[in-house]
Amino acid sequence: MVDGDSPVAALSRVALELEQLGITGFESIHYMLPPARLVELALRRNEGKLSADGALCVLTGKYTGRSPNDRYIVDTPAVHDDIDWGPVNVPMRPDTFEALRKKQSCHLRGREAFVVDAFLGADRARRLPVRMITEKAWHALFCTQLFIRPTEAELLAHRPGFTVVATPGLSLSPAEDGTRSEAAVAINFEKRMVIDIATAYAGEMKKSLFTVMNYLLPEKGVFPMHCSANLGADGGTALFFGLSGTGKTTLSADPARRMIGDDEHGWSDDGIFNFEGGLYAKCINLSRKSEPQIWNSLKFGAVMENVVVDSATRRPDFEDDSVTENTRAGFPVDFIPGAVIPSVGAHPKTVVFLTADAFGVMPPVSRLTREGAMYHFLSGYTSKLAGTERGILKPVATFSACFGAPFMPRPPTVYAKLLADRLDRHGSTVYLVDTGWLWGPYGVGRRIPIATTRKIVSDVLQGKLETVEYRRHPLFNLDIPVDCCDAPKAFLDPKDTWEDKAAYDLAARKLAGMFVENFRKFKDAPPEVVAAGPRPE
Repeated sequence: MVDGDSPVAALSRVALELEQLGITGFESIHYMLPPARLVELALRRNEGKLSADGALCVLTGKYTGRSPNDRYIVDTPAVHDDIDWGPVNVPMRPDTFEALRKKQSCHLRGREAFVVDAFLGADRARRLPVRMITEKAWHALFCTQLFIRPTEAELLAHRPGFTVVATPGLSLSPAEDGTRSEAAVAINFEKRMVIDIATAYAGEMKKSLFTVMNYLLPEKGVFPMHCSANLGADGGTALFFGLSGTGKTTLSADPARRMIGDDEHGWSDDGIFNFEGGLYAKCINLSRKSEPQIWNSLKFGAVMENVVVDSATRRPDFEDDSVTENTRAGFPVDFIPGAVIPSVGAHPKTVVFLTADAFGVMPPVSRLTREGAMYHFLSGYTSKLAGTERGILKPVATFSACFGAPFMPRPPTVYAKLLADRLDRHGSTVYLVDTGWLWGPYGVGRRIPIATTRKIVSDVLQGKLETVEYRRHPLFNLDIPVDCCDAPKAFLDPKDTWEDKAAYDLAARKLAGMFVENFRKFKDAPPEVVAAGPRPE
């Protein structure tokens, strides 16, 4: 049976293509349904409920964030020498993958299937056609809104270069299936397929395809980046690198600038381009005043994950973290007024590295040399915030190479060399901006207000920090502006915000030592890059 809203010829073709993957016996196939139809089906199937403003609100169950311990890459001869194998990129045997794929196919028999065809990459010359197959209507809505939707003409010629099959209703047995838990997210580059089992968290589908792009694009001379991007009135493009929770989406959704994308981009010889067609924004403590563009986007067609909604008024409580702090919303980029469509931009004038320092010792803003940019890109320091991954209950200091190690299958130096090449060729200025804590560490101090960070970033993007005086932080080896955004000078040096200066020195030396220890693994880093890091002794 096929869904009557879709052309019969297209459905027949898709059914045949699924059969070639060994996926057969569906009760029905729903292909390329419009958002309104997907919302109707999600409500009919009791997958969620509408908020007062019309967003579809869903719960993802046990998995409210990514599950990195359940992520695998299938180890085949074609990719074996290219992958940075280890605790992040865990190998899976091809026969294990095949057994899981067959189990997934058996699970889908007799069920409704939702199929979405889309593109990754706003640059038409470098885009990847993808297909998502899921048993959830709301997953199909999420994919429809997050990825780039083909035109009717493009859809006729669409053939997936990668396929994602998501079955949150299927649970695995570690003893029987050779997995670490009941869940598995496995990428098979040879089969050009991703299987996503037992987790309903939609971010797994999104990040799996990001990982795919991060593997494929370097071979095409494109630098794939875990960053957001926006465009100024002067045509200047800015990039914001950072892990989840550091402010990529919030800071790029600037009413004074035009949004290009919030999370995943490529930097080619022609400029930058967004991989996606939508945003995936954190909702915890969301406010209309601080983040008006995101607030106004949570309307009909948007999907909100794990946001608590009042049963009577249907108003969301963005401060309620009883389900998770990692509450999320997915919606199309064109929900943001003035968004750049197609989502491409010129070579960036400014690159911002974002960190959320839970120690409370990093300066709010500093300018990086080329070597310093390389050091901090490879280091990728931040504090993982509660809820972004399973088991993270409070901020945890971490180093994630390239500001996105969980999504980078190749060795970090591959991406670092691509960054160095782009900086050398285009002369982009790089700044390190801390969106974390001052006046003490997490639990004692206070997080830097978003309004203050916005003003700092505004000054950076307007070039106001290019002419001010700087002084060197002796421990972190960073250039700190003496004046910035009308802030008190004491604010710009984190030590001056602490009452207990000795406690600051102790915490700062501890973090500086962590930087040095982490960087030892980059044995082939040039001496000048190593010398650009902190100096704890």
